[in-house]
Amino acid sequence: MTRPAAIIIAILLFGLLAVIFSTSLGEMVLTPMEVIRGALGIGEADHTMVIRHLRLPRIVVALLAGASLAAAGAVLQGVIRNPMASPDILGVTGGASVAAVIFLTYFSDSLSIRWLPAAAMIGAILVSVILYVLAWKKGISPFRLILVGIGMASLMSAMTTMMIIFSPKNDPGQAYLWLTGSVYGANWENVLSILPWTIILLPLAYGFSRHIDIGQLGDDIAIGAGSHVQRNRVILLGISVALAGSAVSVAGGVGFIGLVAPHMARKLVGSNFRNVLPASALLGGIIVMLADLVGRTILLPLDIPVGVFTSAIGAPFFIYLLFTRRHVR
Repeated sequence: MTRPAAIIIAILLFGLLAVIFSTSLGEMVLTPMEVIRGALGIGEADHTMVIRHLRLPRIVVALLAGASLAAAGAVLQGVIRNPMASPDILGVTGGASVAAVIFLTYFSDSLSIRWLPAAAMIGAILVSVILYVLAWKKGISPFRLILVGIGMASLMSAMTTMMIIFSPKNDPGQAYLWLTGSVYGANWENVLSILPWTIILLPLAYGFSRHIDIGQLGDDIAIGAGSHVQRNRVILLGISVALAGSAVSVAGGVGFIGLVAPHMARKLVGSNFRNVLPASALLGGIIVMLADLVGRTILLPLDIPVGVFTSAIGAPFFIYLLFTRRHVR
């Protein structure tokens, strides 16, 4: 067994232990054995209800959303060849946020809240199409894409703030909660809405590992090696957008996971994308799950949005990256 494979397995085992630990904590503290019995449906009735209907859906949504955001960030960083790329930077999550605020402001009274994920996904897709069109000039160059993406992210942030300020509703709290990022009240329906995207798109992204690794050497070398650079870039960008959009649609604007997790993965398993992608997905899911655990237990009975803690970790890390790369041109 190679060292990267052993590390990925270790991360997976740590994640399983973290799931049991997270499920056991809350207003009702349970032992690991009670958690296992409750999850299997053979424990006490109140334990089974809390585990199966309250905690496990929330934990699974956190894991899937974190894994999707981290994988989206890993793909973007590989395609754009910039370690500071993420769905946040390119405005993908911003587009989802704008669409969600529009829905909450103007359509929540006439449509079921269950349509919120669909609205967020549409927003992410529309912004990605605009981003693609604006960045196209005889192909997509990584440098132009990230420049346009930074501008798009700023525009989406301004639009979101303006809409909340001029909202006809007096209580913008629901919009702010969603924008911060939260898995509060997650249920199995939310799990089913994100699960198909995750189980289809992660293996699909893994299948492009060779093209991403070759692309790190530059477009000319990649073309010489037989890689269809522009076609693969468009497909990979689509995969990244779909992963990020599906995650944001159920967990809101959880920030910096797509930036932090891939960096952690490369430190642990090296730069080969076949190792980086699964390690990033596992680490992203674990980070969001543990951040949510802290959010729902540190100030019981208050429930702090998970995005508060991921931003508290990610913002200093982003500043650190800017500082360490200040001399890179």
